[in-house]
Amino acid sequence: MGLAERYRSVQERIRAAERAAGRESGSVDLIVVTKNHPAQLVLDLHALGQRSFGENRDQEARPKALEVSQAGVGDADWHFVGQLQSNKVKSVLEYASCIHSIDRASLVRELSKQLGRAPRALSGFIELNLTDDLNRGGVAEADLLPLAESLLEIDGFNLLGVMAVASLDGQPGRDFELAVAMSEQLKTLAPTADKISMGMSDDFEIAISMGATHIRVGSAITGPRPTTA
Repeated sequence: MGLAERYRSVQERIRAAERAAGRESGSVDLIVVTKNHPAQLVLDLHALGQRSFGENRDQEARPKALEVSQAGVGDADWHFVGQLQSNKVKSVLEYASCIHSIDRASLVRELSKQLGRAPRALSGFIELNLTDDLNRGGVAEADLLPLAESLLEIDGFNLLGVMAVASLDGQPGRDFELAVAMSEQLKTLAPTADKISMGMSDDFEIAISMGATHIRVGSAITGPRPTTA
């Protein structure tokens, strides 16, 4: 199956999942994760109608976004979906419109500083840690609202909601249920921060059934990542 077929297949599955959940068609935003793939893949997907793309490493994303722009594509919407180091914030802000992985106070401080120096529109999600592993990225439930309060103080920043990654034990429904509950907590503080970024290639249909508004799909569309020698 080629790229166009995989892309259309995933789109059909998204629409089917929306219908099954009683949701309107188009209620879910698809972000195609293009990490470890060349800029040409982004250009090919753009030609098929895709506009939102996700990357998780600034070292790869920044030159790729530049190459796509230089190819004449000015409306690619870049989402940073990986763990973000504070010293990469300035670079990421040069191309990304949305950050899905805000998870600590030091990162919030750097975002505030960089947005203050060069005011621009930026949206983002608070990443949740749905596991007992404190070394995994994301905030624990007790830290969600304090972090949200600090983000809401940043001029020019739009807090969209929460982002979650299912744990590796094969129970995404359980994990997404917790994410939805934490989303409800966030809305008590910020009623408009009602978006949920969750669901990837293996579990996006479950995520849609539970209320995901943004899904981050990679290999189901892009195919296997290129191997390096």
